[in-house]
Amino acid sequence: MQLGMIGLGRMGAGMVRRLLRAGHEVVVADLSAQAVADVAKDGAVGSSSLEDFVKKLKGPRAVWLMVPAASVDGMLAKLTPLMSKGDILIDGGNSYYIDDIRRAKELNAKGMHYCDVGTSGGVWGLERGYCQMIGGENDIVKHLDPILKSLAPGIGNIDRTPGRDKKPSGTAEEGYLHCGPSGAGHFVKMVHNGIEYGIMAAYAEGLNILHHANVGKKKSEVDAETTPLRNPEHYQYDFNLTDISEVWRRGSVVASWLLDLTAISLFQEPDLKRFGGRVSDSGEGRWTLLAAIDEGTPCPVLSASLYQRFTSRGEDEFAGKLLSAMRFQFGGHLEKAAGK
Repeated sequence: MQLGMIGLGRMGAGMVRRLLRAGHEVVVADLSAQAVADVAKDGAVGSSSLEDFVKKLKGPRAVWLMVPAASVDGMLAKLTPLMSKGDILIDGGNSYYIDDIRRAKELNAKGMHYCDVGTSGGVWGLERGYCQMIGGENDIVKHLDPILKSLAPGIGNIDRTPGRDKKPSGTAEEGYLHCGPSGAGHFVKMVHNGIEYGIMAAYAEGLNILHHANVGKKKSEVDAETTPLRNPEHYQYDFNLTDISEVWRRGSVVASWLLDLTAISLFQEPDLKRFGGRVSDSGEGRWTLLAAIDEGTPCPVLSASLYQRFTSRGEDEFAGKLLSAMRFQFGGHLEKAAGK
């Protein structure tokens, strides 16, 4: 099957190469001519402009956008005038599902179709495959099935859920799922990423407790501004976090792919010196909380993990200054130097 791919970043280029390996024809476009040339070496059909890109696609065209969420509307504004009725536009990035609902209506009014595909797999997807959560019209999703199936990981060596072999299982076991109408794919991916934030925060916080389990060996300040460590003899452990993360991978109930990646990171660099600890968020965690508020659904773990990312970027600095100011005003408390 032929597909057009716009956006050849870390995931887009990998997806193109996976499709090429499966025998599909992929026409590509990117702001970087070098990125186009790189995948063209592997068999993709390059293009020099959006006009050239669209001309090289056979109707009805299927175009997959793998661009940042903030760039989707701008790209659609440039692309849709070049396309025809019956063409399909697919947003495989991390767009807000509410934007998908609007875009689908706008494109349907022009006789075009729109699918939203929440895509998970990161830089490992080329070899492992990409988990896909899909929203859109039934017939259009079925039409795209050869592409979706080739991108997906397949059943692989994961044990089947007990009982699924006795019932029609659809495509979920293959690693891709039509979740519902427009917006459904990105809604499910949005919550997926919210959960991801929470799991990542849990590993980070737990391993940080282990990292500081030797606090009893350190000399602490004795003053009115420092909480005394009551029983320093209880905190005399120098834990090997590289080995702990590894042993947790083996038969533990907290084993997961994210733990696998944590173990890789700690093995490669136990002190994580090349990281500053500034953690970004790309929007899905925030949108998950907005949905939870609208639904009246409690999600304290997911919300705390998002706020922790804000803290990592220094967004709480002014609040900390205010706390220090209030302590100074009511009790004459002076700030201790950082690190004390």
